[in-house]
Amino acid sequence: MNRRSLLLIEDDQNLSETVCDYLEEQGFAVMPVYDAEAAEEALYERRYDLILLDVNIPGLNGFELLKKLRNEGVETPAIYLTARQSVDDLEEGFRSGGDDYLRKPFALKELLIRIESLLERGFYHRHRDRITVGEGVEYDPGAQTLYGPEGEESLRGKEAKLLELFLRHPGEVLSHERIYGALWNYDEEPSDNALRTYVKNLRKRIGRERIVSLKKQGYRYVASE
Repeated sequence: MNRRSLLLIEDDQNLSETVCDYLEEQGFAVMPVYDAEAAEEALYERRYDLILLDVNIPGLNGFELLKKLRNEGVETPAIYLTARQSVDDLEEGFRSGGDDYLRKPFALKELLIRIESLLERGFYHRHRDRITVGEGVEYDPGAQTLYGPEGEESLRGKEAKLLELFLRHPGEVLSHERIYGALWNYDEEPSDNALRTYVKNLRKRIGRERIVSLKKQGYRYVASE
C-alpha cells in the first residue's frame, strides 16, 4: 500500500527532524524543506497529500506562500504549525487557504489526529467532475451541490462531509466513531442525534436504499451501479 505523502516546511531543523521521525513511524512519507523556495520546487516536482508549514520561514512567509500556491491552483490541504498565537494570525491563516492551524508548542499526537482527520475529510480545494450518487442524482464535490430530477440543492457543511466520506468508502461499514472524527472538529462535541438527522436528510436526497444502517456498527453506503 502506498504511504500518504506529506510536505513539511519548517526552518527549525530540530523540530523538523522530530516531526519527520514521528510521522514516518506512523506510516507517512515525509519530505522536509526549510524555506519557501524549496517548498515551491518540491510541489512542482511531485504531488503531496498534505502540506505542513510554519509561518516564519525564509523567503515568503507561510501565509504569503500558501496564498500564492492557491492562486496557482495548488489544491493540497494544508495545516499551519506556528508560534503565532493571535486571533488575527489565525484568521489570516484560514484566509490564505489553510485548512487547520496548530499553535506551537504542540503534542505530536495532536498533530497526528489533525492530519488523519483532514485527510479523511478530503475534497479540499478540489475541482472534480460530478459523481453519480443515486438514481438520476449526481454530486459535485467542488460546489458541494446535488443535481437531480427536481433541480440542484446545496448541502450544508457536515452533510456534505458525510456524503463525501461515504463516496470515498463505498460498501464499507463506517463506525459512528469514525464518522464523528471525520465530521466534527477536535474542539466540537459529536452528536448522535445530529448524525441521524444528516443521514435522514441524505437518504431523502439520494435514496433511502443508498445508506444502510447497521445496528451497533454504523452505516454503509451502497454505490450506484
